[in-house]
Amino acid sequence: MAEKIRSGSVVGTKKPGEYPPEIRNQAVELFFSSRDDCKTRMECAKHIANLLGIGCGDTVLGWVRKVERSGQQNVATALSKGDELKRLRRENAELKRANGILKAASAFFAA
Repeated sequence: MAEKIRSGSVVGTKKPGEYPPEIRNQAVELFFSSRDDCKTRMECAKHIANLLGIGCGDTVLGWVRKVERSGQQNVATALSKGDELKRLRRENAELKRANGILKAASAFFAA
């Protein structure tokens, strides 16, 4: 398979995170449903990547591994856990700041 190279990168490949969750879920579901038809996991992942127009089989295998590690039903849930954790940490920090302001205000008005 010949690939065109332009300015150091392969034309037509996407950066990480540029595939929509629907494509990720479809790839993972296809992987699990067709896993028995392939000799190896990589062969299966490459076939699915080719079907869906995804850069390479490693991308599909990465999504599959994340789902397997997390025990979630789909890749969107597995990948969004990290985003949810970041959001909750930001919210926690904001609430701590607000709590400090309220404590200072109550001490000021109590005096």
